[in-house]
Amino acid sequence: MITYSIFVVDDEESIRDAAELGLTEYKVRTFASGEEAVAAVEREAPDLILQDIGLPGMDGVECMRRIRRIAPEVLFIMITAYEDVDTVVGAMRSGAHDYVVKPLHLETLKSKIANALETIRLRKEVRAIQKRYLEENLPLFIGESNTIQNVMEFVTRVAASPDVPVLILGQTGTGKELIAGAIHYQSPNFQGPLVTLNCAAIPAELVESELFGYEAGAFSGAKPGGKAGLIEKAAGGTLFLDEVGELSLEAQAKLLRFLDAGEYYRVGSSEPHRAEARVVSATNRDLEEMMDQGSFRRDLYFRLAMVKVELPSLQRRPEDILPIARHFLHEFNQKYDRCFTGMDPEAEAWLQGRAWQGNVRELKAVIERGVLMGREPLLGPADLDQGGGDASGAGGQDLPELEQGGLALEEVMRDTERRYFERALQMSQGNESKAAELLGMNYHTFRYRKKKLLGD
Repeated sequence: MITYSIFVVDDEESIRDAAELGLTEYKVRTFASGEEAVAAVEREAPDLILQDIGLPGMDGVECMRRIRRIAPEVLFIMITAYEDVDTVVGAMRSGAHDYVVKPLHLETLKSKIANALETIRLRKEVRAIQKRYLEENLPLFIGESNTIQNVMEFVTRVAASPDVPVLILGQTGTGKELIAGAIHYQSPNFQGPLVTLNCAAIPAELVESELFGYEAGAFSGAKPGGKAGLIEKAAGGTLFLDEVGELSLEAQAKLLRFLDAGEYYRVGSSEPHRAEARVVSATNRDLEEMMDQGSFRRDLYFRLAMVKVELPSLQRRPEDILPIARHFLHEFNQKYDRCFTGMDPEAEAWLQGRAWQGNVRELKAVIERGVLMGREPLLGPADLDQGGGDASGAGGQDLPELEQGGLALEEVMRDTERRYFERALQMSQGNESKAAELLGMNYHTFRYRKKKLLGD
């Protein structure tokens, strides 16, 4: 059974004595001044503080503010000698949980303490559940550099709000979706759904029906019963809009309405629907330039970007390259039942010398190819540089000789692309989604190019 700790801070000795005698079911410590209480909290914080507002020296409200900076989870019940509305309201606005009026009645006091401790119990229970969620769901974002550590600390602070929109900026492959997951699972809405829409992967004419849903008969091919949109599915959680810069102006206007009023219309409906969900968006495009060009709404930008998180490219944090590579090496050892013990010094030098224009996604693909194709026990530079590492070859083979009037460059490039597609499909054992990821393209683009190059 949990024994809660309570500090009683009052300059009246009779109040302190009464608390020690009447609250024996709790661990009670008493203090005659705010200064003494602050010093005690710096050593060990209690669960609850029962504190007089009218303390001599440091008054009760100022004492509470100082203690909350040290131990923000502590709850306060304020004591006042008379029902001074202004003083009590000020204390409640400053963060007090409740208040009692002198002379104290033990049963009333015990009831208020029980209510406060139930709040504390529920908070601890929620934190324990959230800790399990984080352990099971929080995406692993590898990074030892000060740059990325600062980003993650900022993300943790941002996540504390349940509804403030967040815009994540960064080049392709920097891990924007991981950051969206980190925001969601560290937020008060962590038990709600995390729903993702890649705005670039869906034809423009279908984005609105995916985002807002549609009514029966809204358009040709609509489901007889209609369909719930992703906003509706994200209610109580987080909606992540990846590549938000790809939204049409019409979809942008409807999204703005949802952000402003919390309501939206299904396609084919004149009845508004309501939902509460935090919107996290991401893009690798320059939205400010798009605003100047008229292709992105300025008012929507300022709503989406209430808080901005900018992810640095891998080039800007080179000290993270090897830790990330080692993490992926371990991951793909397990996935493909390989036994690589590490990378030789030349391979590490090769990794550190590469430009990584595709960022972490490109690094992941390179390590995965190396684990699949390399020879144990150490990854070498040849295992990593399997075509695309320099300009000397295509797919690991020499370029054809140039002969006067005899080379069609377009056909050579097409042949090279075809071999990459074939290799990706072989490495992924025919899994098209995985093959698309290996080639660094979205699934719909992969399917289109595959049909052109290899047929159905």
